Amino acid sequence: MAAVARLILQDFRSYEALDLTVGGQIVALVGENGAGKTNILEALSLFTPGRGLRRADLAEMARQEGEGAFAVSVALAEDGARLGVGLGPADIEGKRARLARIDGVSVSSALAFSEHLRVVWLTPDLDGLFRGAAGDRRRFLDRLVLAVDPAHATRSNALERALRSRNRILEESPHQTQWLDAVEREIAELGVAVAAARAETVARLSAIIAESRDAASPFPHAGIALSGEIDLLVARHAALDAEDGYRDLLRQGRARDRAAGRTLAGPQASDLEVRHGPKNIPAGQGSTGEQKALLIGLVLAHARLVAAMSGLKPLVLLDEIAAHLDPHRRAALYEGLMALGCQVWMTGADPTLFTDLPESAQRIRVEAGRAWAK
Repeated sequence: MAAVARLILQDFRSYEALDLTVGGQIVALVGENGAGKTNILEALSLFTPGRGLRRADLAEMARQEGEGAFAVSVALAEDGARLGVGLGPADIEGKRARLARIDGVSVSSALAFSEHLRVVWLTPDLDGLFRGAAGDRRRFLDRLVLAVDPAHATRSNALERALRSRNRILEESPHQTQWLDAVEREIAELGVAVAAARAETVARLSAIIAESRDAASPFPHAGIALSGEIDLLVARHAALDAEDGYRDLLRQGRARDRAAGRTLAGPQASDLEVRHGPKNIPAGQGSTGEQKALLIGLVLAHARLVAAMSGLKPLVLLDEIAAHLDPHRRAALYEGLMALGCQVWMTGADPTLFTDLPESAQRIRVEAGRAWAK
């Protein structure tokens, strides 16, 4: 289990300084709204590629009364590694660099942390996922992929840059076919790689869900699938043939894409389709409670997948997870979390929500800029 034994914050969000010793599989952060509970989860989420669970710019994370820099570090219980992230002091031009260190040695990015720690999370922002925009589900899916394949972020970022280049050429120099051929070749290679990584994760997650499916569970199993032109290509063809097919789509769509001002075919247009398994209906047609339960079941299955594929039981961050669950589902959630064997950090404003937690759980009181074990 990749568990955090100590968390240190310096000038991060509402915390001028925090040094928190942690013990236990489940850590419950209890405090009023606005006390800084989610800030602690956000700090932990920075130990994975990306911008954390709020998707905020690093500059926004620095304490407002501070000097603009911040530091977050953890000591891991299992291998003793010390991981650190932060935003450095301003240089002569006023720019600040993102910092990442392992045992005091600088590393190129948060990608290096994946050898020691994997992180998954669920926040209230995801409650409307199944009825929301396809882009929200793509981001959710990419976060699932990233937890099992950290290199997915590098490929996805490179694809976004290549797509922006193609859009710019179509707008400014649409007759430069050699430039377009070159950038479309790059897009095809990256696009198929991104789509293939998504497809593999969806297939493996579906298998995990099928293995643990229980009709009596308060967290219904989900049916998941990808939809999109490139997803069909990847499903039906070998990688090289799929790349050829995607290049053809791009070439044929130049006029259409120029008029639209963006590239319409590719992984950036895919969707994650989710169905309520027991009822066999689209997830978005379920009640609010059913959708929440379905999402929880999906995230728990994903945590099991991460452990199976990486060999590291992930850190699980759950923000206000129990607030809208009935007592039966809440008890079932805590039982399921213990069975995962992962270290779980949870937040809640009402202490009574955590009365069903096992005695081994650690309860931490959070107030403005402070946190301590109760």
